[in-house]
Amino acid sequence: MSSINDNIQFVSGVGPKRAEQITAELGISTIEEMMYYFPYKYIDRTKVYSISEIHPDLQYIQLRGRILEFKYIGAGKGKRLTARFYDKTGAIELVWFKGLTWITKTYKTNVEYVIFGKPTLFSNNINITHPEIEDAVRFEKSLTTSLQPQYSVSEKLKAQFVTSKTIRLIQENIFKQFVSHIHESLPDFLLDKLKLTSLKDALFQAHFPQSPEKLRNAQFRLKFEELFYIQINLLKQKAFRKGKSNCFVFKKEKDNLTKQLYKNLPFQLTNAQIRVLGEIRVDFISGKQMNRLLQGDVGSGKTLVALLSMLMAVDNGFQACIMAPTEILANQHFKTISRFCGEIGVVVRLLTGSTKKSVRKELHEKLQKNEVNLLIGTHALIEDEVKFSNLGLVVIDEQHRFGVAQRARLWQKNEIEPHILVMTATPIPRTLAMTLYGDLDISVIDELPPGRKPIKTMHFFENSTLSVFGFLRKEIAKGRQVYVVFPLIKESEKLDYKDLEDGYAGYSRDFSPPEYLISVVHGKMKPAEKEIAMNLFAKGKANILISTTVIEVGVDVPNASVMVIESAERFGLSQLHQLRGRVGRGADQSYCILMSGDKLSNDARKRLEIMVETNNGFEIADKDMEIRGPGDIEGTQQSGLPFQLKIADLGTDGRILQTARHEAEMILKHDLFLKLPQNQIIVNQINKLSNNEINWSRIS
Repeated sequence: MSSINDNIQFVSGVGPKRAEQITAELGISTIEEMMYYFPYKYIDRTKVYSISEIHPDLQYIQLRGRILEFKYIGAGKGKRLTARFYDKTGAIELVWFKGLTWITKTYKTNVEYVIFGKPTLFSNNINITHPEIEDAVRFEKSLTTSLQPQYSVSEKLKAQFVTSKTIRLIQENIFKQFVSHIHESLPDFLLDKLKLTSLKDALFQAHFPQSPEKLRNAQFRLKFEELFYIQINLLKQKAFRKGKSNCFVFKKEKDNLTKQLYKNLPFQLTNAQIRVLGEIRVDFISGKQMNRLLQGDVGSGKTLVALLSMLMAVDNGFQACIMAPTEILANQHFKTISRFCGEIGVVVRLLTGSTKKSVRKELHEKLQKNEVNLLIGTHALIEDEVKFSNLGLVVIDEQHRFGVAQRARLWQKNEIEPHILVMTATPIPRTLAMTLYGDLDISVIDELPPGRKPIKTMHFFENSTLSVFGFLRKEIAKGRQVYVVFPLIKESEKLDYKDLEDGYAGYSRDFSPPEYLISVVHGKMKPAEKEIAMNLFAKGKANILISTTVIEVGVDVPNASVMVIESAERFGLSQLHQLRGRVGRGADQSYCILMSGDKLSNDARKRLEIMVETNNGFEIADKDMEIRGPGDIEGTQQSGLPFQLKIADLGTDGRILQTARHEAEMILKHDLFLKLPQNQIIVNQINKLSNNEINWSRIS
C-alpha cells in the first residue's frame, strides 16, 4: 500500500531520474517532504491582460492566446528561439535561450495557451523571455487558484527543466493521489481552542490558496505546529533536568569572599547586576543544577557577575573555572579577575595553549589538591590531563564559539555535573533565544554601569573624510585614542589587505610622526607582532590603531574614545554593534563614526540608520533578524540552528512563537510525561520528528 513516506519517484510525472535530481538539489526524497516544501511567494493570477494593454513597466503579466510560428535566430552559443504569440488585440514575441528543441517538441502552433512572465523592451519591441506556458484547457482544470505559488529551484534544476511550475504540477499530483494519507498531527483540544484549520486543509491551502484569508489561516496553523513541537521538546528537557538533576548547594558563606569583594569594589553594582546575582543565588541553593544563560550587552559587567558567582562556589569549598574562546579574551579575564581578587586571598590561575609545559605540570598538581580556586583558560581546559579536585561551577564565555561536545567535556570532569553559567555579549532576539535556548533559564543585564555616557554614532560618506580627520585630531589633542577598522570579507583577503594598505597610506599622510603614532594589526602578522602593536595602543603610546580584522571581544582600552569603521556598509549589524562596543569604556564621551561609499543598497542604508538611531543591542539584534533572518545572525551561524524551519520565520513570527510556547507550557504543567490519552498524538509526533532530521539534543 502506498504512503506519504514513499519516494517521490512514485508521484505521477516524477519518475526515478527526476526524483534523483530533486533529491540532489533540494534534499527532498519522500512525498511528505515535498508536501512540506512550501512556496516562497504567491503571484496574483486573477487578471488576464490583452496584448494591446502590455507595457514594459508591468511586473508580471498573464496572457491567453496562440503561437503563430517558431523561428530560430543566430547560431552557436548565441542561437535563440522566438515565437509569435497573438490574441484578438495584437501579437508579442516570446524568447528562449535554453532548451530550444524541448520547447518546439512540447508546444504547438494554433493551440490555445495561458502564458505568464515579465515583459521587457528589446529593440523597441516588447517580448517575454522564458515564459511559463500551460495548455488553456488543462489550466482551467488544474488546482491552481488566483494566488499562484512560486517555489525556489536551483539553476541546476532549471537547466534540467525542473522549474517552479514543475514543482507546482508535482504538488498537484501529490494532492490528487495522496491527500487521504495525511493524518492530523495536533490534538483536537488544541485545534478547537485556537480555532486551527486541519492539517489536510492547511497543507492544501498553503500550496493552492483559494483566498488570502484561507492562506493566512493555513500558514498560522503550520507555523504554530512547527514552533509548538520545538518548544514542547525544549520545555520537557528543562523540566526533566530540574526534576532529577541534583547538584551542589552553595549555602555557606565560610570565608565571605563575595562580601569582601563587594566591599572592595570602587563602584556600585547596577540594579540589573544585583537582580541577576539574585537569580543565580536562588539556583545555587535550590539543590538542582543551574543551567543559565547570561546575556549582557558589551560593557554591561557580565565578567563581574561571573566572578561573584564563582566566589560563591569558592566560599563553599568548591573550585570554579571560566572558559573563553581566544587567548586574548582569556588573558583579559585573568587580568581583570586577578585585579579584583588580589586582596581577598583567592588563588587565580591561567591555562591556555601558550602555557609552558613546566607551568602546566605544577598547575595540574595544584588543581587536584584544591590549591587553585579559580582557573581561567581557553580550550586547554577541556584536555584530559586537566583534573579538578572539586569543580562546582563552570562559566563559558561567548559560548556560541564552542561546539556542544567541547562544552560537555568541561562539565563532565565531575561525577556530579557542576552548575553551568553560559555568557554571551552578542544580544540575541527574544524569539531566537526562546528557540535556541528554550531549555535554559535566561538572565539579562540590560543596564550599563553608572557614569557611562551613551556612544554617539554618526554616518559620513567618503567625501567627508577631511572633516572626519579634523574631528580625530581634536580628540587626539584631548589625549584620546582612535580605532580604525577595515572590513574583513572572507572571499577576498588580498582585497582586504589592499584596503588596509590604501587606508593606512591615507591616515599616514594626515597623522604623521613625530606628532602622531599609528599602530597596525592585520591577519598576515605573526602573533608576537600583533601583540607588540596592540600593546603600543593599550599603553597609550600609539594614537591610532588600524586593523583589518574585527577587534577581538575583550580588548579593553578605556582611553579609546573614537571608533571609525571604514566601508561600514560591508559589515553586518551585529558586527557594527560589537565594534562600537570597543569604545565608551571610560567616563569620557565616545563616538562611533561609520564611513561608507555613496552607493548603498537598501539593506545597507537600513543598517547604518539603525546604528545611528540606537545603542540598544537587543533592539539592534531584533532589527538584524528582521533584515537577515535567524540563520545569519552572528553567533548562530557558526553553530547553525539545530533544526531547519520549513515555514515559520523567527524574525516575523514572534507572536505565534509565544502562543506555541504558552500552549506547550500549559500541556506540560498538567501532564509532564504526556501520559493522558488526549496527548498521545503529541507523543507520536515527537517520536516521528526525533526520527527525522530535527536534532533535539541539548543545545546548551
